[in-house]
Amino acid sequence: MPTAAIKICGIREGAALDAAIRARADHAGFVFFPKSPRHVTPAEAAALSARAEGRIGRVGLFVDASDEAIAEALAAARLDALQLHGSETPERAGQLRARFGVPVWKALSVAGSEDVARAAAYAGAVDLVLFDAKTPKGTLPGGMGLSFDWSLVAHWKGPVAWGLAGGLAPENVAEAIRLTGTPLVDTSSGVESAPGVKDEGKIAAFCHAVRSAG
Repeated sequence: MPTAAIKICGIREGAALDAAIRARADHAGFVFFPKSPRHVTPAEAAALSARAEGRIGRVGLFVDASDEAIAEALAAARLDALQLHGSETPERAGQLRARFGVPVWKALSVAGSEDVARAAAYAGAVDLVLFDAKTPKGTLPGGMGLSFDWSLVAHWKGPVAWGLAGGLAPENVAEAIRLTGTPLVDTSSGVESAPGVKDEGKIAAFCHAVRSAG
């Protein structure tokens, strides 16, 4: 089985970005959502992006954001992909993909099989769906360390590329990969010492665990 691609999300500091690059992660995620403890401004993301240039992919995370907010972040941080983490419909995702001309990822909250089935509607509108854990109503849409029943997406063969998120950490990511066959894993709180504070050792351990499962 090929080694899963790795995304370290919610990076806010240069040291964490450097740790992800040293550990050979494939993507760094920048969160443009003010309610998140991992939020970065376009200016902050621009500085991180310059540091990341040519070394790691840059993914911007948005939650039901306006075209204007996305355009500002995209221009400042020179993002390689947009990750939609709100209630964006296939139509909305497709519009953003057409307007901005970069790959679009759509996170889908999963609690049951019906949530996984929703992914098919995004075929042709997005480049990747990211199966994530459903969070309690009124809380953040992700980054809370929650996981879901991985058997729901085990060796998923839907009509669009996919990845796995939700509660992934150095201790469980190899098992998640072996069980699901996911081609991409995404972690945020699983490599933190506190909300929004990345742990360089945990980033290294996470990436090592992913490669050990490949």
